[in-house]
Amino acid sequence: MPATGPERTLGVAMRAIGVILIVALWPLTRLWPAGWVWHDGGESFYIPMIVGLYATLGVFLVRAGGKPLENLGLVWFTVWSSIVHAVIMAVQAVSGGHATMGHLLGDVPALLVIAAVLAVLTFRATRARTPQSRSDASPRE
Repeated sequence: MPATGPERTLGVAMRAIGVILIVALWPLTRLWPAGWVWHDGGESFYIPMIVGLYATLGVFLVRAGGKPLENLGLVWFTVWSSIVHAVIMAVQAVSGGHATMGHLLGDVPALLVIAAVLAVLTFRATRARTPQSRSDASPRE
């Protein structure tokens, strides 16, 4: 069955988010560390680790974007892991004082936007692909 409009839109969003994760995260840590880096200065081992982790997720999102409804596990993992990560970071930003408040304008909302976009588009795509319920269908004789 060919992809529906909502399924195509989900695939485009997955690919766009994937490319952003692959190419934009590292530069953001350099250009705006207050919104994207969680350490007290100097180089941190965590930055290459988290960039590598998200770049890997990005590669899988790009690949899965061709058949998004066949990769719902990856989509929902991205949605829920982004929400959990954002909530933890938001709590840490608020409790960490002034030095961490930049994250409430940087990586925290970025993860929530990713989660929201993928969740909404996934609901639309699965709804468009699901046949109407029997109560909506005309009676057969």
